[in-house]
Amino acid sequence: MKLTSYSNFTLRVLMVAAARRPALTTIGEIAGAFDISRAHLTRCVHQLGQWGFIETFRGNKGGFRLARAPGDISVGEVVRRTEEGFDLVECFQPETATCPLLTRCKLRPAFLRATEIFLGTLDGVTLADLTANGDDLLDALALQPPVAANCGAAALALS
Repeated sequence: MKLTSYSNFTLRVLMVAAARRPALTTIGEIAGAFDISRAHLTRCVHQLGQWGFIETFRGNKGGFRLARAPGDISVGEVVRRTEEGFDLVECFQPETATCPLLTRCKLRPAFLRATEIFLGTLDGVTLADLTANGDDLLDALALQPPVAANCGAAALALS
């Protein structure tokens, strides 16, 4: 199983937002830190805003920040939203499956259990878990940690 770049980029956006919380982050900062296309990140940020994971602010001092606490965002929830589906094999959709073994196969239930375990494991991992070492992550990306004095000023300016 391989997750799409979209899932990967979306999780990176959330990780940086969590590590920089409550400060605002910009798409440009993340694009530069990860050497990712701004267009791809714009799509991720827009969708994360639509889903309620982040709040976005337009304008010269704009950016985005988490709309929910990092401990309230599970990786499983994000991956379920960013991936089209988890059909590892065609028989996951019995109505379109062509395999003649469908009703007798022991492989399909094993794949179904494995998928449930995979997603269940991701459900148990939160954004807070991923960013417990937030300052180290920001340092590795050459991004500034949040500055308490500036966070309040930015929030007031955006109100």
